[in-house]
Amino acid sequence: MPPKRSLSKTPRKRAAPSDDEGGQKRVKVHHRSHGKEPGEVLVLGQGDVGQLGLGENTMERKKPALVTLPEGVVQVAAGGMHTVCLSETGSVFTFGCNDEGALGRETSEEGSESVPGKVVLEHKVVQVSAGDSHTAALTEDGAVYIWGSFRDNNGVIGLLEPMEKCSLPVHVRIQEPVVKIASGNDHLVMMTVNGNLYTLGCGEQGQLGRVPEMFTERGGRMGLSRLLTPQVVKFKGKVQLVDAFCGAYFTFAVSKEGHVYGFGLANYHQLGTQSIKTCYFPVKLTCFKNSTTAWVDFSGGQHHTLCLNAEGQVYSLGRSEYGRLGLGQGAEETDVPTALTGMELASGVCCGASVSFAVTREGAVYAWGMGTNLQLGTGEEEDEWAPVKMTGKQLESRMVLAASSGGQHTVLLAKSKQES
Repeated sequence: MPPKRSLSKTPRKRAAPSDDEGGQKRVKVHHRSHGKEPGEVLVLGQGDVGQLGLGENTMERKKPALVTLPEGVVQVAAGGMHTVCLSETGSVFTFGCNDEGALGRETSEEGSESVPGKVVLEHKVVQVSAGDSHTAALTEDGAVYIWGSFRDNNGVIGLLEPMEKCSLPVHVRIQEPVVKIASGNDHLVMMTVNGNLYTLGCGEQGQLGRVPEMFTERGGRMGLSRLLTPQVVKFKGKVQLVDAFCGAYFTFAVSKEGHVYGFGLANYHQLGTQSIKTCYFPVKLTCFKNSTTAWVDFSGGQHHTLCLNAEGQVYSLGRSEYGRLGLGQGAEETDVPTALTGMELASGVCCGASVSFAVTREGAVYAWGMGTNLQLGTGEEEDEWAPVKMTGKQLESRMVLAASSGGQHTVLLAKSKQES
């Protein structure tokens, strides 16, 4: 079972070669998921550890509130209890809980963790990801930096070295340039320019896709290095990947041919397998093969999954409690992607632990699921079993570009409607 702690697209990637440096292949990273359109950051939900970025006296927001940042932002990532913002110049700003070093910066000054602060990185960043207690950044040259810590059921396991957390960014060394990163609660996946997938972090729920069950508890006799040293995931046959996504305790990967693979926790059918047994190695997910159009986005919560096809239709599968599937009152757990109704065509989806969101092509955002933490933006704590359009003063003049949801808070990237 998953740890009981804080709750917390698809054209083929292109990498244009640049000059070699030190004999190593360098690339300019391009991928559909890497945001390019700058906007402003809105936050809502619980903020008791500063994850809203609104100062140490702001404990919650029932409706989206504007965060002050020095630059336009092109991507937002909500971790378990922290927030990461990527600016249009390639700088990274963080705020929230820094107990395990997830902010990647010094926060000894009182209150400094509850407002945006810049992470010192020498290279331009093109994508960020965030988990419960870690943050990762991908540079334009295909290098990955990470900070914070991974955890398992028994606590901290380290980051790149056993039992050692990193409060400042450290370089993740692998043999290939990376074109996309994705974070689960306590694992990181990196897709390379050659279509390979590397993983590191906690492997207890099979989310690394390369560690046998007998070795998932802190690496077994080989120790934590087996988990924390990035290694490639092996697929049956010749598989070249074009995209990868994470749920809290599971991973999805899409091949060049359009096949969807998954591994990790499957106890509520969140992977789309008929069995609820944990998948420790990649499984080709036949439930996705019946789609007449490509799957372009996946996002997973604690026990459920949202997926989006190229036509803009949102689907859900997995656990149904609290309405997180968006399929209506009384909907039951499902092991097949089931289409949602009641909203316009979508451009992206995201999940928090027990909440779900879809951003429409017209710039609206719909929310459903558990209302306890005020993440849905309804202003109330009631659960929502079907998609509800988010409203608020800050949304009246803005269109939403993207959304990300963490343990108890949600972050939106939006821009002025006049700019559109």
